[in-house]
Amino acid sequence: MGTFIARLAAATRSDGDDGIGVRALRALDAVGGAAELDAVTVPLRRAVRGLPLGRLRGVLHGRPLGHPLHPALVQLPIGAWTSAAVLDFVPGSARAARLLVAVGVVTAAPAVLTGWVDWAEQHDRQLRTGLLHAGAMATATGLFGASWAARSHGHHGLGRALGLFGLTAVGSGAAVGGHLAYRQAAGANKTEPVPQLVEPGWHTLGRPEEFTVGAAARRTVGEVPVLVVREAADVFHVLADRCSHASGPLSAGDIADGCVTCPWHGSVFRLSDGWNVDGPATAPQPRFVTRTDDEGNLQARL
Repeated sequence: MGTFIARLAAATRSDGDDGIGVRALRALDAVGGAAELDAVTVPLRRAVRGLPLGRLRGVLHGRPLGHPLHPALVQLPIGAWTSAAVLDFVPGSARAARLLVAVGVVTAAPAVLTGWVDWAEQHDRQLRTGLLHAGAMATATGLFGASWAARSHGHHGLGRALGLFGLTAVGSGAAVGGHLAYRQAAGANKTEPVPQLVEPGWHTLGRPEEFTVGAAARRTVGEVPVLVVREAADVFHVLADRCSHASGPLSAGDIADGCVTCPWHGSVFRLSDGWNVDGPATAPQPRFVTRTDDEGNLQARL
């Protein structure tokens, strides 16, 4: 841990014309690379994955929505707490501000649950950065909970002060969340670039006899790796090979019941249309149609 702290201090040290934004960015990158944090993330990840959530887990990931649910739910507590901070400067609004603080604390619970469920299915750098994000948000929730208690006992000045500290923690946590989402691509659809990378038209994958019935094979269409599964003598399924959740290689996964399971985090995709039917993935896999050309070659087109 001492090595990590030293590395973090070095990252935040001013270097010539580097501004505070660059130093903060370097610090967040250092957190992502801090393997020392794995002593916390590994058992915590195991515990979150072990929660008996059943089919609710997919809902918490946001699969019915088509993208992660967590970013949508965090708007409720953050909006309530920000509004309370504004009302704290409006005379006669103490009761309304207290109500909004309470709403924020209560609605933070489902936002926290979705955040942890998503966090447990991320890669190492995201897990470490996510731990910092969670810590900042837990601090914010604790401060606003204390603010609610203080206001309820008539200590409005203390409640306002705690609320301002809580809002500062929320802003810090949101900045780390932005780093997770945009610099580390947590929750983003990893297959979105496929239509831009694949050239229009038909692409040859090989001879049909090269593919074994029921087995996964990997080929490339231009720069894009694809999964090829031969279901029957003349029935082929072709999907983008990199999982939409975290770029796991589907060609290394299990093929069963007309689906492929990602070997990294267990997302399940239907071979016939690429639809994500289970697991943390919220976006389907790009699908290719196939044909056999006049020379007997198997070809695919997005």
